[in-house]
Amino acid sequence: MDRLEEAKEVLLNILKTLSYEEGEFILKSGKKSSYYIDARETTLNPEGMYVTGDIMYSMVKAIPGVEAVGGVSIGADPLVCATVLASFNKKDNLFGFFIRKEPKGHGRNLWIEGAKNLKKGMHVIILEDVVTTGGSSLKSIEVTEQEGYKVKGVIALLDRLEGGKEAIESKGYMFKSIFTLNDLR
Repeated sequence: MDRLEEAKEVLLNILKTLSYEEGEFILKSGKKSSYYIDARETTLNPEGMYVTGDIMYSMVKAIPGVEAVGGVSIGADPLVCATVLASFNKKDNLFGFFIRKEPKGHGRNLWIEGAKNLKKGMHVIILEDVVTTGGSSLKSIEVTEQEGYKVKGVIALLDRLEGGKEAIESKGYMFKSIFTLNDLR
């Protein structure tokens, strides 16, 4: 087993232990679900954050020309930080940025935080913790492109297998996930 396969095995165990819960839940979409996945419990765990960053960095580096990673605060914050730190540990310069759910409304009224590290036209990847229908990812792509960056696609920690991958790919963007719901069951 190679280093990344071992890291994925460790990450899956942490995800199953800390982030996956069965019961009765109402999702953001209003749909009922018999399970809930709170990926932040995994990505804010020291080992979980470390292996997530390592794996996501390897996935990003497999895509030619990517210079930065970003995602919507709060779910993507640990993903972006872990991936950028993994980059730095490998003597690389992958930059990070956060996307606000809405502009601040004061100060510089920004959608994107960390933009002073970026250049307009830069190729970027959107990082997501859990993708369900893809709506959040598509909104992130739209905002990021309106701000002048070229989105190549989305990398997620987990795909719930509820149409998100297809929705993102139907718009011409690449989609990859470390795990799918089937890996948790």
